[in-house]
Amino acid sequence: MQKILLVFCALSFFSIAAYSQTSGKRADYFPAQDVQKQLTDLVSKSQASGSGGATLGDYGSHKIQLSVRTTSGGAEIHGHYDDIFVVKQGHATLTTGGSIIDAKTSPDGETKGSGIQDGHVQEIAAGDVVNIPAGTPHQLKIPEGVLFSTIVVKVRE
Repeated sequence: MQKILLVFCALSFFSIAAYSQTSGKRADYFPAQDVQKQLTDLVSKSQASGSGGATLGDYGSHKIQLSVRTTSGGAEIHGHYDDIFVVKQGHATLTTGGSIIDAKTSPDGETKGSGIQDGHVQEIAAGDVVNIPAGTPHQLKIPEGVLFSTIVVKVRE
């Protein structure tokens, strides 16, 4: 009887341990060729505007997005999201820190402006990874004739 009870307890323990490790959520997989096709499609769709983006997945706590640019963007501060860039193609000048010129903040906590004063300037290129914490001014300047593409992970604070 003790052996049966021991086996039952062991099976119960392993069942509970296995159940607690299963969240019920599935992992998403984005094959390289699909990501590249979406980036290529974004380039053709964004010819007129100079920039475009698409969301691969929105998970509440974070989003995975694709971004393409052929023109420079304005300065911005995200009030509630950290940005993580994985540069896929091209190069750009990234300015972080300092203060935003002509800053205007929207009700959702996003601040935009025409540029950055007294920021840290650095060159970034394909293969680089950049983390920009929420509340940090940042701006990308894209040289003429350059296609700059990134995978962006936006992590909610």
